[in-house]
Amino acid sequence: MTQFRRTLTGFQAFVLSLAIIAPTLAMAFNVSLSVQAAGQAAPLAFLVGGAAMGLIGLSFVAFSRRIASAGSAQAYVGAVFGRRWGFVAGWGLLLAYLAFLASATSLIGGFLAVGLAHLGLSHPWLWLAIALSGGTLVIVLGGREIRQATAVMLAIEVAAVLAIVVLAGVILASVPLTAEPFWPDPARGLSGLGFGMVFAVLSLAGFEGAATVAEETSDPHRAIPRAILGSLIAATLLYALVSYAQVLGYGRMGIEALGTAPAPLDTLSERYLSRSYGIFLDLAAGVSSLACALGTATAAARILYALGGAGLGGRFAEIDPAHGAPRTAIRFVGGLNLLLLIVFGSFAGSRAFSEACATTATLVLILVYVAVGLAQGVLAARERRWGWSVTGFAGSLLLAWPLLNSLYPPPAWPGPLWPLLVLAWMGAGLALVRRATPRKA
Repeated sequence: MTQFRRTLTGFQAFVLSLAIIAPTLAMAFNVSLSVQAAGQAAPLAFLVGGAAMGLIGLSFVAFSRRIASAGSAQAYVGAVFGRRWGFVAGWGLLLAYLAFLASATSLIGGFLAVGLAHLGLSHPWLWLAIALSGGTLVIVLGGREIRQATAVMLAIEVAAVLAIVVLAGVILASVPLTAEPFWPDPARGLSGLGFGMVFAVLSLAGFEGAATVAEETSDPHRAIPRAILGSLIAATLLYALVSYAQVLGYGRMGIEALGTAPAPLDTLSERYLSRSYGIFLDLAAGVSSLACALGTATAAARILYALGGAGLGGRFAEIDPAHGAPRTAIRFVGGLNLLLLIVFGSFAGSRAFSEACATTATLVLILVYVAVGLAQGVLAARERRWGWSVTGFAGSLLLAWPLLNSLYPPPAWPGPLWPLLVLAWMGAGLALVRRATPRKA
């Protein structure tokens, strides 16, 4: 049987995690959402959310030092709670990556269509045509040697992040600096801060993506933990910096405007640099969405590969001998993504479709993170490593806060549909695991 090739370096694994996190998209979208909840304390919400995710990240680190598996959470949870619960965890992670893939692919079309509209090129279906083209490109690149895919991700994301950091630097050099955004907003309180953490979790989701390429990474028991922690720390600090710049850029009297701004980076670019720079950021965000889509497709295909080996379907567990990639899995993931775009994206529109997919992905991913934290807590307790045990349980407990805040009070319609979708998906996973038969060596 053809096996994965260990051709990736630790830095390339880090790039994959960073591409899935998609800092450019988070800085373009999620700061406004966090401001709606936490007010001017959005930077604090990103730091606190980053700390909570860091505890879960340590659980992934502890497991990745022991286990190198494309199944990631599936293998980790299964090692402690048994194969069936591991399958369910992997099944949930598959939904998260599929939903993030659909969200990112729609944003390829959404951002690029907005940028082209500024240049005089517009059509109601232009975004969908661009998104479908991007999704097709993901299938082509995802089926090739993974080193080529990570090189594309790196080049795209570095350029886009640098463009936003330049804007943040210009803003901070132009306004009086204050520490107020790093204290809870009196008008929102701690509950607002907790709700703001939801968007920090959304923005950092995917940090564990490096674990899905552990079987393709040299010295994975050292490289993967570094990639996981490195991507978490880098993204958290970046979000704190850029959200701080956005809050100060709009000013205390402009917080409400920032919370409702559909494209805050466009507004800030026009205010502090130029309108053309805002157009450039729209185009950069669209291209960055391609890096995110490629990263999530890569991770989703490897989770599907692991689930195939666990009994979901032997064809999914095949490796292309020419490129060392799970050929059937990447084609299935990519094809399903295109189908979702055509059936649902064309009806909902780029922004609404992307937000629905991202919300669904975040909800199920929190459940997976909680499961990994609990598994780490139990395993460490069995081995009397009490510090690690507390870390695992504490991470799971902290994530309950943003999870509850995302469910209650109930969000506006169609928000209540997404938790139901997650429950239905996980129920299907429980039904499948009873029929799944592991692949024989």
